[in-house]
Amino acid sequence: MALSLNEKKFVVIAAAGFGTRMNNSVPKQFLPLHGIPLIVHTIQCFLKVWKNAEFIVVLPEEEFPRWEKIRRKYLKKVPIRTTKGGATRFHSVKNGLKLVKEDGLIAIQDACRPFVSRDVLVKCLESVERNGNAVPAIDLRDSIREVIKDGSRHRNRAKYKAIQTPQCFHVSDLKKAYQQTFKEEFTDDASVAEAAGQKIFLVEGDPVNFKITTKTDLELAERVLHSVN
Repeated sequence: MALSLNEKKFVVIAAAGFGTRMNNSVPKQFLPLHGIPLIVHTIQCFLKVWKNAEFIVVLPEEEFPRWEKIRRKYLKKVPIRTTKGGATRFHSVKNGLKLVKEDGLIAIQDACRPFVSRDVLVKCLESVERNGNAVPAIDLRDSIREVIKDGSRHRNRAKYKAIQTPQCFHVSDLKKAYQQTFKEEFTDDASVAEAAGQKIFLVEGDPVNFKITTKTDLELAERVLHSVN
């Protein structure tokens, strides 16, 4: 099924986590990066490239008031809908998908990846048009070992990739995949789609498109922004 680059685009921002590893009372997606909440940077990356995209932000219900203040201050004119998260990322994305009533392209993006580049977003669009989906991936830099019952063993890192977001699909394909019963191995959208029988197509990601999880990550993000401003 070919996708016109002018077809409807939806972006689900997965922001339902509490960021406990940050050890902060404010969920990490709302922490300031260069004075602006992390989640705002993430959405603005898409606004620069995917014109007229509609956004769905999935977050803890108790954080709705905080988010609404952020939305009014930074993203007032952007078409954004909000829904509550679920027990896992799988359930949160599924809640977001319920708000999408039309077919088109849909991207699922981690709220705390504020540096997705124009190049990656264009590659994702092209791959969905050509192959039906797109999952950004980068080479592993460190040696890796597999933990086994009686110790560990070396694995060839050249055979593995680190996976990023946005992970992009046709709306109808991803909705169908999310009709499955949850499994523990569903750690991202690609794993859900693959279990539903879809072949996953990788596109070249970007090492700068890292996910902010710890305070060290946030400090690195500040340095990245400082270097480009």
